[in-house]
Amino acid sequence: MKKPLIAATAAVILTASAAQAGPITRACLSSDRQARSIALCGCLQQVADQTLSNRDQRTAAKFFREPQMAQDIKMSKTPRDDQFWDRYKVFGATATRFCSS
Repeated sequence: MKKPLIAATAAVILTASAAQAGPITRACLSSDRQARSIALCGCLQQVADQTLSNRDQRTAAKFFREPQMAQDIKMSKTPRDDQFWDRYKVFGATATRFCSS
């Protein structure tokens, strides 16, 4: 009897946490990647908060659902996309340093 209650409580807590989380955390937690975890997704969000603007975070969060979008932006030759990609590379390198186990 206690197991369903514990599972339900955990689901409510995780849902509430995800709702309050940033766009990277929400996208990460809702992804189908096996490596996802609350700790990893939270770490990615912390790095994103330090390296990406809110707008950049919303764009990067879309990569979890649409990986092709990342490739399209990377290959784009517009100044805006090039500038975003430079910031995104800093995010990726920083996240690799701080969030890898």
